[in-house]
Amino acid sequence: MTTTEATEHDRAGQSPIAPVAEPQPAPGATPPQAPPLLAKAAAELVGTAALVAVVVGSGIQATELTKDVGLQLLANSTATVFGLGVLIALLGPVSGAHFNPAVTLAEWWTARRGGAGVTLREAAVYVPAQVAGAIAGSVLADAMFGEPLVKWSTHDRSAGHLLLGEVVATAGLILLIFGLARTDRLRFAPVAVASYIGAAYWFTSSTSFANPAVTIGRAFTDTFAGIAPGSVAGFIAMQLVGAVVGLALVALIFMPGREAAE
Repeated sequence: MTTTEATEHDRAGQSPIAPVAEPQPAPGATPPQAPPLLAKAAAELVGTAALVAVVVGSGIQATELTKDVGLQLLANSTATVFGLGVLIALLGPVSGAHFNPAVTLAEWWTARRGGAGVTLREAAVYVPAQVAGAIAGSVLADAMFGEPLVKWSTHDRSAGHLLLGEVVATAGLILLIFGLARTDRLRFAPVAVASYIGAAYWFTSSTSFANPAVTIGRAFTDTFAGIAPGSVAGFIAMQLVGAVVGLALVALIFMPGREAAE
């Protein structure tokens, strides 16, 4: 769920931040190479599957342990925070740990406009891998808890205030990730991104899906974390709007400074 790592960003000789001297390999050592696209796609698929399995599985577990909706949401959000942080730390060096088409498309857009980010070819591979992973994660969670492997959710989430919540949640996520990249603090992404999502569970009306792939995956389970198929298109549309708003905020807040006239 983070932008591609700095070594990836520098492949075109550009970086969203000031150049930093890279440690040089020892004489005779093989220079470090970027992971192949297959490995990146696998990381995005497995990472997104694991993320959705955490979200859906913890939701099922919570509803089995308590009838208190507040405690259910607390358990669901806590598991998501820890799971997401671990996944970003583990898979970030491989693919950037996007696990989110909104993040991938935002990064492609910044690269298209001369910044650093994934190529169109990489984005075209990442997004299907993320969607497939999200569906697989939902099916896996249902299987672990003895639920029907595929049962369309009946949890309607089409109300206007929930759609607004998705705009806010996604805009904040994009602002956070790309703001960290602009200020050379992506090393904090595992903690920062996971913490933001955990907080957004509680301060947004939609409980912060903020992810088109996860939204699709959660339609496949009629459990606590599910979303009715009829609500999916609206959520995804608002997430993409939120991504645009987030990028606009990044451009406004983190615009390059001008050198003082001598």
